[in-house]
Amino acid sequence: VKCFHEIITIGYRVYRSYDLPWFRTLSWYFLLCVNYFFYGETVADYFATFVQREEQLQFLIRYHRFISFALYLAGFCMFVLSLVKKHYRLQFYMFAWTHVTLLITVTQSHLVIQNLFEGMIWFLVPISSVICNDITAYLFGFFFGRTPLIKLSPKKTWEGFIGGFFSTVVFGFTAAYVLSKYQYFVCPVEYRSDVNSFITECEPSELFRLQSYELPPFLWETVSLYPFQIHSVALSAFASLIGPFGGFFASGFKRAFKIKDFANTIPGHGGIMDRFDCQYLMATFVHVYITSFIRGPNPSKVLQQLLVLQPEQQLNIYRTLKTHLIEKGLLQPALKV
Repeated sequence: VKCFHEIITIGYRVYRSYDLPWFRTLSWYFLLCVNYFFYGETVADYFATFVQREEQLQFLIRYHRFISFALYLAGFCMFVLSLVKKHYRLQFYMFAWTHVTLLITVTQSHLVIQNLFEGMIWFLVPISSVICNDITAYLFGFFFGRTPLIKLSPKKTWEGFIGGFFSTVVFGFTAAYVLSKYQYFVCPVEYRSDVNSFITECEPSELFRLQSYELPPFLWETVSLYPFQIHSVALSAFASLIGPFGGFFASGFKRAFKIKDFANTIPGHGGIMDRFDCQYLMATFVHVYITSFIRGPNPSKVLQQLLVLQPEQQLNIYRTLKTHLIEKGLLQPALKV
């Protein structure tokens, strides 16, 4: 919300000089609509059994997408009614400004929440890798920097960029080893309706169990690693090689509007958006990485979806599943008397 506020405020400084109505009002209204849509989707996915017990929530979840679209249409119509002659182009600029800001902030923040539900480790390792890269790239650049990296950020150097890469990979590999030992960090977050709370208890998947790997004889014969440590190398590499481009993008944005920082929320550091410019890009990558290479079918989510079906539908699924298991030889057919 604060990142959204900082970006919208920059637009408002330009917009208010024309004394045109409803820009900030509509911007915050669209923020409300988009948040309602995304977090309603999360509630439907992860709290299905809880929603099933509450009649008021059942209506909201059943028609959630229609309600979300109706709310957006109301804002869209208000924007059209607010159009003022001679300023159409500027108003459409600001309409696009609001929507791009929503894409940058709300959509990617939603992906952060999705990553958290996969396990705290998928949040902590990426976010700390970005922080580590920021710090180590600065230190290497300060002490050894000689060669400029990019014109958008004159203080960034190749020495800092390369030093930050190797430091971040080592940090991510080590952090992955430490966190993989604890259930609290590796287990997916699940809502238990019987105790009405979240739990982080499970039998750790193969990703978080020590495995032996053979290495070339001149190094070691075998080494024991958590498979997640190998994935952490990919996460750390992205944080140090591609993540900084989020910062370069933000630098270009600020230069375009001739501002030093997005805001002065944090003394000496600028605004919240100045701290999150790389984190949003990282969150999107982690979500894509999980869905592409890690995530399989989720039995818990499937079960929650089954529990909200009508009894006849549940029986049909039960019969189909029973027939399938008998055909595969996993169940013995019932004996006829």
